Amino acid sequence: MPKKKKADQIRELYNLSNNWTRSQWEYVNQKGYEFAHDEQLSRNEKTSLQDQGMPTFTINRILPVVEMLNFYATANNPRWQAIGVEGSDSDVAAVFSDLSDYIWHLSDGSALYSNAINDAICKSIGYILVTVDTDKDNGMGEVILQQPEPFDIYVDPKSRDMMFRDASYVLIRKVLPKSHVVKLFPQYKRKINKASSLDGDHSFSERAIADSEQKLFLSSDSTAEDVGIDATGQQEQTLELFELYEKIKISYVNVFYRIPPNKKQLKAIQQQVQVKMKEMAAEMQVGLMEQDKQMQEAVKLGKMIPERYELEMKKAQDMMQQQLQAAEQEYMSRLQAEASKIENRVISEKEYNILLKDKTFQQSIVDSVQFYGTRIRQTICAGDKLLSEVVYPENIVDYPLIPFHYKWTGTPYPISAVAPLVGKQKEINKSHQIMVHNASLGSSLRWMYEEGSIDPELWEQYSSSPGALLPTRPGSERPTPIMPAPLSNAFFSIVQQGKADMEYLAGIYSSMQGDTQQQHETFRGMLALDEYGTRRIKQWMKHSIEPALRQLGKVIMQISQSVYSANKRFRIIQPSAIQEERQQEINIPIYNDMGQAIGKSMDYSAAKFDVRIVAGSTLPVNRWAYLAELKELLQFGVIDDIAVLAETDVRNKEQIAKRKSLYAQLQGQLGQLQEAMKDKDGTIETLERQLVQAGIKGKVMQAEMEITKKKEEVKGDLKDSYRSTEAKQKLLQNVMVNQVDATKKDLSRELQFVKKDLQSGNKKQ
Repeated sequence: MPKKKKADQIRELYNLSNNWTRSQWEYVNQKGYEFAHDEQLSRNEKTSLQDQGMPTFTINRILPVVEMLNFYATANNPRWQAIGVEGSDSDVAAVFSDLSDYIWHLSDGSALYSNAINDAICKSIGYILVTVDTDKDNGMGEVILQQPEPFDIYVDPKSRDMMFRDASYVLIRKVLPKSHVVKLFPQYKRKINKASSLDGDHSFSERAIADSEQKLFLSSDSTAEDVGIDATGQQEQTLELFELYEKIKISYVNVFYRIPPNKKQLKAIQQQVQVKMKEMAAEMQVGLMEQDKQMQEAVKLGKMIPERYELEMKKAQDMMQQQLQAAEQEYMSRLQAEASKIENRVISEKEYNILLKDKTFQQSIVDSVQFYGTRIRQTICAGDKLLSEVVYPENIVDYPLIPFHYKWTGTPYPISAVAPLVGKQKEINKSHQIMVHNASLGSSLRWMYEEGSIDPELWEQYSSSPGALLPTRPGSERPTPIMPAPLSNAFFSIVQQGKADMEYLAGIYSSMQGDTQQQHETFRGMLALDEYGTRRIKQWMKHSIEPALRQLGKVIMQISQSVYSANKRFRIIQPSAIQEERQQEINIPIYNDMGQAIGKSMDYSAAKFDVRIVAGSTLPVNRWAYLAELKELLQFGVIDDIAVLAETDVRNKEQIAKRKSLYAQLQGQLGQLQEAMKDKDGTIETLERQLVQAGIKGKVMQAEMEITKKKEEVKGDLKDSYRSTEAKQKLLQNVMVNQVDATKKDLSRELQFVKKDLQSGNKKQ
């Protein structure tokens, strides 16, 4: 069986996607889109109302809902934050926020995002396409954003993921003139001219295509004759342009292989082995000599014969040589294994099979693991001709089409915000038409008359004129006025209830649009009303819009890492309220002393980081409440006055900030001078205090010297008086000793005299 052409396969995918379910979904959402843009009456309805004399105006209550929902979702630009996987990736990850802002402003992302949200509200889904314009930046390429028509996109009906990540394909179909397709792809001009043209297209609009008044909002429902007009005003053939994105599985091999050491490393290893072998040989030689000595002693003692000695010694020498050789080989191989590196690389199985033919590579393989990786393949066809087929790089694993749902249903066919309001809108239109028509009948009465009794033309002209005289023919019955039936009071309540129901269904109340009758009297009450009244919108933002914005940032990261691989410097205009511009540079080359590029600084393409959306970054902020909060933080000292100034609407705040900065510098210098003066004053006071203390110490020392002098003088006087006293004492002692001696002598004489007297008396007796 012959293989089908790629264009035929894409045509089959289109027919598979364009089923009855999608047709009904597109019909319902196209009608909701028309109602939101005030196309609420079909041609037949308008003709029927005109025939009945009823008004054909509409009271569009859907458009304010759409505008307010769009405002809440797009009040501010989204902000992404990147977190590096490793510490070395943190600096590069910080650049992603600036790079995403650069891509956003380069593509006028605010307008595209607003249109995508408008499609999500009116058509249930909007898209943003991340693509590459290869002609920008002098052929280096730029990542840009586009906003395709939702009804031009056909998703795999079996997809059940909110971001269509599990879809096997996503198809974009456009009907364009051949000349326009040639302008888009000038390199394929010959193929485009040979491609088969389109005879007609389909329509899902309620409006009649032939009615010139009903062609305001045609999208995918136009015919070939409508769009096939060239620059000269003549009709030309149209083409179906298919752009297919599909996920394919490619076989990869995770290879672990050993890189042997280079010549320099081998030389160092050989030198190390030689040193080791010399040490080992010396050790073994000493052991051999010890064995020789023991065997010689055994021979001398007669325990071993000389022949055995010679045989054993020869065996020992041979064994030593063998051990040295084995050890050298083992040590050499071990050092080579330690010096060789084990590298890990992921390559396709096709490349792996080619490399296996090289025996050197085959021997260096340590291990290999086969697995399948997901890649994105883009195929572009014009009619029945294949224009291009490209497989995206390995790091791009998600579809570049990011869907923005209003209410996801678990299928590729979500629900819009407008669809539930169409019935209530018809009710309100019909109620107003009936009330106006009833009032019109009451102001210009209808008359029932007998034929021939009046002049009809005269009565038609003057019957409703005040003070008019209306003649009747004699003998005829007078005309009878036909009064309109009075409307029930409940009818007016139905109209008011219908408006309230629309506000309840949409979650957009009158107070949120500035209706003073529905607003709270106090400021805090208004803030509470704003907080509670927007919870349904915040729920939609949190569960539908922010996941899509997170996916958008992830896809921008993947594609930008593939595109921006060379050195690039880009500028961010007005990244904040005060700063005018900032420049960033990525992939900065690093050169060696020889002027050769040996690496990159801020290597953006090789960095790994996770992308997150700053929650609530697109929601509006109540400026009064925000400024009040900033003032409180300023009073607590948490922020400075420049941060408050940045969020105000004061004119020339950039110059004010600069002046404030100059004032801050001057104030800082003044503070430094004041500190210096305080230091000098402190130094002077210290010196004065030291001088006083030094004077006091001098006087004290002088007094101490005088006291010491007096003390020494007193000591000298005391010593002199002590000497004189001591001499007097000695003299006195000598005198007293002499007196005692004399007294002793006298006493001894008297005692002798007494003894003699006693002796003489005894003799006498």
